[in-house]
Amino acid sequence: MQWIIKQPWPGCESMARRLGVHPLIVQLLFNRGLDRPEAMKAFLEPRMSMLHAPEELPGAKEAAALIVARMHEGKRIVIYGDYDVDGITGTAILWHLLTLAGADVSFYIPHRIDEGYGLNADAVRQLARDGYDVLITVDCGITAVEEIRLARDLGLTTVITDHHRPGSTLPDAHVVVHPGLEGKYPNHDLCGAGVAFKLAWAIAKHLSNAEKVSPEFREFLTSAMGLVALGTIADVVPLLGENRVLARYGLANLKASKLSGIAALIESARLADQKLNSDHVGFWLAPRLNAAGRMGHAQLAAELLTRADEKRAREIAQYLEEQNRSRQNLERRIFNEAVEIVQERKLATDARRAIVVAGEGWHAGVIGIVASRLVERFGRPTLMISLDNGEGQGSGRSIPNFDLHKALAECAHHLLTYGGHAMAAGLRVKRSKLEEFTEHFVERANRTLTARDLEPTLHLDAEAGPSVWSVQLAREVEKLGPFGAGNHKPKFASPVLHLDGEPRAVGRSANHLQFCLTDGRCRMKAIAFDQADKLEALRVRRQCRVAYEPCLNEFNGRVSVEMQVIDISFA
Repeated sequence: MQWIIKQPWPGCESMARRLGVHPLIVQLLFNRGLDRPEAMKAFLEPRMSMLHAPEELPGAKEAAALIVARMHEGKRIVIYGDYDVDGITGTAILWHLLTLAGADVSFYIPHRIDEGYGLNADAVRQLARDGYDVLITVDCGITAVEEIRLARDLGLTTVITDHHRPGSTLPDAHVVVHPGLEGKYPNHDLCGAGVAFKLAWAIAKHLSNAEKVSPEFREFLTSAMGLVALGTIADVVPLLGENRVLARYGLANLKASKLSGIAALIESARLADQKLNSDHVGFWLAPRLNAAGRMGHAQLAAELLTRADEKRAREIAQYLEEQNRSRQNLERRIFNEAVEIVQERKLATDARRAIVVAGEGWHAGVIGIVASRLVERFGRPTLMISLDNGEGQGSGRSIPNFDLHKALAECAHHLLTYGGHAMAAGLRVKRSKLEEFTEHFVERANRTLTARDLEPTLHLDAEAGPSVWSVQLAREVEKLGPFGAGNHKPKFASPVLHLDGEPRAVGRSANHLQFCLTDGRCRMKAIAFDQADKLEALRVRRQCRVAYEPCLNEFNGRVSVEMQVIDISFA
């Protein structure tokens, strides 16, 4: 694995003195694109006042006025949300706000397998037959030109809230709320739940008829930031600027939420005694919410975060726990099958710089996760396609320097539908077109990606040995969170260190490596997960460099800094 270590910033020492922090903290801030004291101070001390006013968001003010007018007319409102965590949390935010305001409001979440992503015509017709007057989308709708036209023809007032990339033609909705329109909003990376939160805030301001919302709305909006944090972290948008403020304050408020569903979800994930961070959301909470949509119907997850009382919330949370376990088992089986196909058919050679792998009857709800794991395994853009009844439903994940959405657009004549982002996308394709599409897509990747693009690389923030670290500095690094896209967890390279004592294999399967390293002044414990194969080399060579994350370990009341090793280099 190639290590890429950021060059030290010459201004670190002077800036550190100016801000009163350790130079290593300044280097980490510089690595995140900050080089002015005001910007660094804002990152170190995020405040609620840094949130952009909702009326700055294109369409939010107009949408709020329209929704309030329809609400006062007694019209029935339905929120049509996407089935992932971002869509579910955004749906919950608007549902709670409108319920608090006294609106006649319900929600609709499409079935991932039966209906697919976004607005669909059958659902629109059914909602009109059910007597709804206002349709508000959350985390979808920006490309639903035909479906919005149908909704309007059926007499529905339509409001789109979305953050995905628009197509060449915008739907003719009554109002479109989107951070990327007009080029004015400072945060184009607002997630779907963030857009819904800003609309909820705009509605609260309109109903309060004042710049500041009423105390009741203020209490709700503060609590709702927990839902925004779930959507923001789960949707892997950059955790910088406004998103960082939303995620940080939202995480802090999450455990204090009055929602029975949030409490039940945290309890089911066995996190009740933990201070929640972005890892807890990404690896424990979000997968449970997503399990409903992946394995069954996400309507249950939306119910959990909206109208479920304490008893019902516990029932749903337990069901999601079981569904998540089933999802994990299914994911492992499909991953192993896909790896076998890739290896047998040589689909990951230098002559094939992208992977398209299809399987009969693969569960369409988990193939996106498996695609991510195949990208990690083979270092190539990957499309996983589930085949059923002459048609394939696909989900893809990409690597830097390869815009997946743009690549699918070039191959669109082979596809029934497609959509998504640069790094993640979905598609539908006829089985008869699959081979032609595969070759066109792989050829596109071969033209775009170089051999170097496919090399596994590890980006490290700085070189820092054991003697640099103190418990206080490690805590300062932790305060740079929440970590995620755009604000990765800091990783460091050590200088050449010497083995102190004997390394040993640990863990139930003896697949982890535990050892101690020293730079001659300070000794530090290290753990390298799934790297026990390097035991003998470490024992013989006695010195190495490590790429690592610092972590705090508390034992018998004593706190120490340890290394969580990502890679070991003997060069």
